[in-house]
Amino acid sequence: MKLPMLGIINLIHETDEMGTLTQGRCLATVPFGGRYRLIDFVLSSMVNSGMQEVAVFAHTKYRSLMEHLGTGTNWDLHRKQNGLFVLPPAIEDQNDFARGDLYHFYRNRDYFARSPHEYVAICRSHMVCNVDFEDVLRHHRDHEADITVVCKANPGSIVGLARKVRVDETGRIKDIQDHYGRLSDDVVSMEMYILRKDLLIDLIETSLAQGRDHFVRHAVFSRLDQLKVSAYMYDGVLGIVNNIASYFRHSMELLQPEIGRELFFRPGPIYSKGHGEPPTRFLTGADVNHSLVANGCEIDGIVENSILFRGVKVKKGAVVRNSIVMQNSVIGEDGSLESCILDKEVEIQPFQQLRGVPDMPFLALKRKVI
Repeated sequence: MKLPMLGIINLIHETDEMGTLTQGRCLATVPFGGRYRLIDFVLSSMVNSGMQEVAVFAHTKYRSLMEHLGTGTNWDLHRKQNGLFVLPPAIEDQNDFARGDLYHFYRNRDYFARSPHEYVAICRSHMVCNVDFEDVLRHHRDHEADITVVCKANPGSIVGLARKVRVDETGRIKDIQDHYGRLSDDVVSMEMYILRKDLLIDLIETSLAQGRDHFVRHAVFSRLDQLKVSAYMYDGVLGIVNNIASYFRHSMELLQPEIGRELFFRPGPIYSKGHGEPPTRFLTGADVNHSLVANGCEIDGIVENSILFRGVKVKKGAVVRNSIVMQNSVIGEDGSLESCILDKEVEIQPFQQLRGVPDMPFLALKRKVI
């Protein structure tokens, strides 16, 4: 199956209030769910939908992004004709970092021109979901839309930062506001936009000629009365992960089996970079309940209602509850965690105790992260 669509993962000025978790990495590569990075969800959705070409527009702190994606082998993009491209920011001087995404799209207009695909899907990395873009394209064509925005109705209590959308009875979007707006409608944009490639190029050139360089605010917001912008209502699991509270909540939701099964396997599996660790080793003193434990761990203590990434060591007498512990971290003998987030390679000393609360988990990180 081949989808006539170019996938764009847009990391330029992505909304990020993750604090120290993104001190040394971009939002797209924040670890999530025991063995994944945030970008894995949208990238896997694109590949499973039949996209043969995906471009990632990087912006800042993208060393970990390059290391994680490589040549796209883990998503089977290395064997495609065009495959995976990671496009660094078009920077001539420091002022260009402040320029919007349309400016960077324009600087790579030759890339768009060479792409043989009729349609483009422009997405962000912080939407944790599993989307069938073939169905979105079918909706786009059936409704003869200029732009289709993937949306979620009645998403429940939103802790991440998201744009709200007002949709009329025909499914046309009449208003979009940033997360700080006061729009009362219970529909949010998932920051996924489907449109024809030639329309995108026209919007890029026209907006820049008017001194406007942000895709959503300037090319979409200001043209709702000129273009037919349609809403596609997504009915699957969604996590909007761009601040600490949303990261903790949506991570903990993965411990619910029905959410995990739907997110990771429907309509297709979520792929990530493989590391080849051995199975987890549970020692005699291990007591693990309602937790997600990745390969390569060694457990000799108590783990309850928690997520452990690869290579975590929980020493004898240590207790980990309601916490997220990232790769290669160590909880020393008789140490204790409650409602905490530990970044990669953090070491908790013997008898050390860390406590947070669900609405404000304690965050510990290593000085340098990848």
